[in-house]
Amino acid sequence: MADSRLYDISPPIGPDLAVWPGDTPFSREILMEMRRGANITLSTLRATAHLGAHADAPSHYGAEAPGIDRRDLALYLGPCQVIRAVVGRGGLVAPGHLPATLAADRVLFATGTFPDPTRFNTDFAALAPELIVALQGHGVRLVGVDTPSVDPFDSKDLPAHRACLAADMAILEGLVLADVPEGVYELIAPPLRLVDCDASPVRAILRALPP
Repeated sequence: MADSRLYDISPPIGPDLAVWPGDTPFSREILMEMRRGANITLSTLRATAHLGAHADAPSHYGAEAPGIDRRDLALYLGPCQVIRAVVGRGGLVAPGHLPATLAADRVLFATGTFPDPTRFNTDFAALAPELIVALQGHGVRLVGVDTPSVDPFDSKDLPAHRACLAADMAILEGLVLADVPEGVYELIAPPLRLVDCDASPVRAILRALPP
């Protein structure tokens, strides 16, 4: 029986899952299969590290910054606030979208601007660097979005990523938040211990807090 307190905020990973244009899509090579007479089923996977719901490592946007295996796991576990930001396609979530007070030191923004994980639209909303500075002032340690990136699709200097690097703020991207009401939850989204890697897929879960 499913636990009604849990929200799985990760898209299903399969061949239909869209990835950043030019990046490596998910594929699975079946090496052995019991249905074909083998004694076990065995697979090889190939994909971008920035697959579906994923944690960016600081090394993704900082040349001398640490890989994902060196990030503190505590960043990805603990109280988390989901905020619905009303922004249009191609817009920026700004400090004005924040409530007067924040109830957790991890914040996820639901923009609704990347509605289908199997169809990559380039006009998704992103985060203004000023928002990252404001979040840092509130003591926020992790920021997450329901889009493929905290920066706009065509951004080359990545100001939101660089603001997160300066604040040592963890990043989650590619989340699925359409069915999650605003509120405070427990976030469970640890990355894999991929040595020196620039990102890691996560199975991101929100657990409703007891009343």
